[in-house]
Amino acid sequence: MAILECGINLGARNLIERQYYSSSDEILDPNLRAGFLSALESFTTEVFGDDINVVSLASYKLVCYCEMISLPYSGREDDNKEPLLNYAIVEKETETQVVKEHLREITSHFLNRYSFNDIFSKKKKYFRKFESRIDDVLGDLKLKTEDRFRSIF
Repeated sequence: MAILECGINLGARNLIERQYYSSSDEILDPNLRAGFLSALESFTTEVFGDDINVVSLASYKLVCYCEMISLPYSGREDDNKEPLLNYAIVEKETETQVVKEHLREITSHFLNRYSFNDIFSKKKKYFRKFESRIDDVLGDLKLKTEDRFRSIF
């Protein structure tokens, strides 16, 4: 039961990516992943009128928490919203509701720390300081069971 990777995307743009364990030998471009998640979120919203929650794969689960935020100074809020999507790639047996609560907390901290103007205009490196906050919120959820035992002994 572990979180292998966690990140925050704004639409199709990756803002933060934390890898705790490699989910494969090939590194996937964070912006490619962000584009996929953005398309998936748009699809579930348009077709089903629902938010993306958990995508189950053969070996992993993708847990998502999404909040729609408005572009700063846009005038009409309804037309100019972008999904701020917090995601975690987890092992198959990980309890997704627990992970979702942590993602919700991370999103809350992120929105309290950064203004909408910063979120929409700053580059990825601007948000690096927030990575330690993600690590704090996730705690030992980012450790596999064998690593938890190793830290005890």
